[in-house]
Amino acid sequence: MSIDKPRRNWTGGKAQQFSLVEREIATGQDRSALLGVGLMLIVSALMAVDSVLVRLLSDSVHPFVMGFTRALFGLLAVVPWLVTKRGILQSEYRYLHLLRAVLKLGALVSFFYAFALASLADVTAIAFTSPIFVTIGAWLFLKEKLLALRIVAVALGFAGVIFVLRPGQESGIPVGLLFALSGAVLTALIQLILKPMTAKDSSETLVSWNLILLVPIAALPAMFVWVTPSPGEWAILAIQGVLGALSMALATKAFSLADASLITPFDFLRLPFVAILGYLFFSETVPFTTWIGGAVIFLATLLMARSARRRVMSQS
Repeated sequence: MSIDKPRRNWTGGKAQQFSLVEREIATGQDRSALLGVGLMLIVSALMAVDSVLVRLLSDSVHPFVMGFTRALFGLLAVVPWLVTKRGILQSEYRYLHLLRAVLKLGALVSFFYAFALASLADVTAIAFTSPIFVTIGAWLFLKEKLLALRIVAVALGFAGVIFVLRPGQESGIPVGLLFALSGAVLTALIQLILKPMTAKDSSETLVSWNLILLVPIAALPAMFVWVTPSPGEWAILAIQGVLGALSMALATKAFSLADASLITPFDFLRLPFVAILGYLFFSETVPFTTWIGGAVIFLATLLMARSARRRVMSQS
């Protein structure tokens, strides 16, 4: 009895200690997830503001010029980061960084044209189709299995696109929405290129190289259409560049704090943010078909996130 009693006390104390540790870990994970969600909400709001700034500049500033200034001011915003972080530019993917920067410029210019020519809410809804094209690209180029749940998600996603595009209307599909669709495809290609790069390069390295290479690449086409912006336009362009860099950094941090399946749905709050700002600044009203299409695309993305989570859990 004298031997059994201390053994039971030791075991009970140890179990209680483990329970406290597990509780602390769970609490820490919950806080990280909550912070990640909060950051994604901020990103959604910032990107909604960015779309309004693009529309405000669209009558007087060419999209190629906006692409150049976006990269320039974004790079200036992260210069302190580059100076203080040693070894941040070390990478084995030089040519992939170059290709990614070219595609990034194409995606930016496509969305700039889209926001200038079409409803802000319609363009935003189409932009949410990028995960659909990522899924298709991963199946075609990365040989990932296209599970039944993902096939349903892809079908739903394209159904949502049809709702937003409204192809049966007399005027045809708006050119601005075709630009938005091309921007979504280019964004998906960027994500597919990023997938293997994240194995060795940190998020800081990826962001830094993207901005460094984007400045000279964007400068080339901007030279042929250059018209010096006014002081007020320069101010908006500077804000736009800083917002772009800040959104990229916050989104990267958000995905590092929580699972993509938790974070991604909150990005869809960008649609109501954009709808409100579009109405306040440009008196734009959102058609019922856009809300339906956006909701269907949102559901498709949720299914993809759920499918990805199941796959990770089955492999662990």
